[in-house]
Amino acid sequence: MSEKSFVSSESVFFEDVLAILRKSRQKAYRAVNSSMVEAYWLIGKRIIVEEQKGKDRAKYGEKLIRNISIQLNKEFGKGFSYANLKNFRQFYITFANDEKGYTLCSLLSWSHIRLIMRLDDRITREYYLTEAREQDWSVRQVESDTEYHCEMRASYSAKHGEGS
Repeated sequence: MSEKSFVSSESVFFEDVLAILRKSRQKAYRAVNSSMVEAYWLIGKRIIVEEQKGKDRAKYGEKLIRNISIQLNKEFGKGFSYANLKNFRQFYITFANDEKGYTLCSLLSWSHIRLIMRLDDRITREYYLTEAREQDWSVRQVESDTEYHCEMRASYSAKHGEGS
């Protein structure tokens, strides 16, 4: 075997090994992400259940979330701020009765979900969950598309005297 073909063969071998490792890392990332999304949904559910035990839900809920945030940050470090725990709560509320939406959420990143769960209606959320997954949209792509469509709806409403 000539040195040139050996180098070429070794290069192909190296590229194959790289591809295997990249694919494996991507699978691991998706598995961890899916598990964490499930954990966030379950934490949101648990917050709701606990809040419903309180007499004055708004005050109790706020105190509950602040206290658990402090405890979780001591135990696990960053990632469990008051705002993020409120997002977990909202995640559960948004998708509690939406099996298809929840299933799609398990296939996306938490950043995608935080953005999409703020959309007004279930059909719009489902559209962005599906498109983000099927088209492999980045968070920025989802954000850009939702902002564009929001501006289009506002422009349409202004032109047609709606929403005033």
